[in-house]
Amino acid sequence: MSNVVQAENRSLLLGVLTGAAGVSIALLWWRRYGKHGYFFGLPENWSSSTDNQGAVIVLQGRQLQILEKLGSLLKSVEELKEEVKFLKETIPKLEEQIKDELRGKNDGRKVSPQHRSLKRKKSETTKALGEYPSSEEAESEGGYITAQTDTEVESEDERGVGIVTAETSKITQEKAELHALLQKADTSHNGSESEKQDGFRMLLNQQEKYGNKVEFLWRLARAYSDMFYLTNDVEEKKSYAASGKNVAGKAVELDDKSAGSHRWYAIMCGYMSEYENVQNKIKNGYLFKEHLDKAIELHPEDPLQYYLLGRWCYAVSQLSWIERKVAATLFGNPPSATVQEALQNFLKAEEMHPGYSKYNYVFLAKCCKDLGQKALALKYCDEASAVPSVTKEDIDAHKDLEALTMSLRQ
Repeated sequence: MSNVVQAENRSLLLGVLTGAAGVSIALLWWRRYGKHGYFFGLPENWSSSTDNQGAVIVLQGRQLQILEKLGSLLKSVEELKEEVKFLKETIPKLEEQIKDELRGKNDGRKVSPQHRSLKRKKSETTKALGEYPSSEEAESEGGYITAQTDTEVESEDERGVGIVTAETSKITQEKAELHALLQKADTSHNGSESEKQDGFRMLLNQQEKYGNKVEFLWRLARAYSDMFYLTNDVEEKKSYAASGKNVAGKAVELDDKSAGSHRWYAIMCGYMSEYENVQNKIKNGYLFKEHLDKAIELHPEDPLQYYLLGRWCYAVSQLSWIERKVAATLFGNPPSATVQEALQNFLKAEEMHPGYSKYNYVFLAKCCKDLGQKALALKYCDEASAVPSVTKEDIDAHKDLEALTMSLRQ
């Protein structure tokens, strides 16, 4: 389209120049041979007699008009030449400008100052040459460049949006997959023994993929806790406790504000204390209390945490003299807790969730027995007996309950 316009412009320009040259040559011929030649269709015997003076004056007036128009055209031609020169200098700069815009250096949807200046100058030139193409035609090439630039920039934007959309979709899908996995893990934890085992294997298989996700890690630590309870083999218990502690420790490192991570790290420390020497047992006891307190601070609505704190307080209240001396030697101040404090935490768990667990009733009975409240202890034993033994923890609780009940009835 721009080539056709340029060809037409060149043809029109040549026509104007040819016409102007023809008029100039005719005027020169008239000045030299006007009295004897044939000019503008006048006969050779035409003279400048008085009778013909009016015609000569008219002819000279027309000549002056032609000269004025010719001068105006020549001036316009000179301006046009300047515009052509300007175009030649500006187009390469526009090309560089377009490349810069496509690289993201400038706003691709804005016309550069040079381009606006080019449009303005072309418009002014066109007005001076009234017979020349309209401003729309004169700007057709510039308009083409601008449209091309906008199209290419929009294409770049669309590709960018497409990439962002794809990434967002991928992230959303990964979150949905992780959410579904965590839900399955929660269901397995609350299910039967076989479901707990299946859930544990499921999480192990996904550890490489989600091993840096806090919500996944503390659930894996919880699954290790399930496996700890399901096995009777001492070495397996130690292995599950150690692995679970490592996983929960990583979760705590990734997010110190995760209540679940602190909770299950504390629990794993409690398990490990069962298989350690006195020094490490006490050390794990400190870690248990530290992380459990943090979990309660972050999520105070969980009855499990008060049950666990009650267990810790009760265990500390039962420490032997030698264990307290070792704790004082190694850590300065030995852990301190009373049976009354343990009772308050067990009551808190029961208050938050009535009938929370069979073991919670058993420890309520133990605390009451130690505090000399035998009747209340028997009451809690009866409530514990009413809870069916479903899980392995319930079975262990029932064994402790039978021994406790027997001692209270003696």
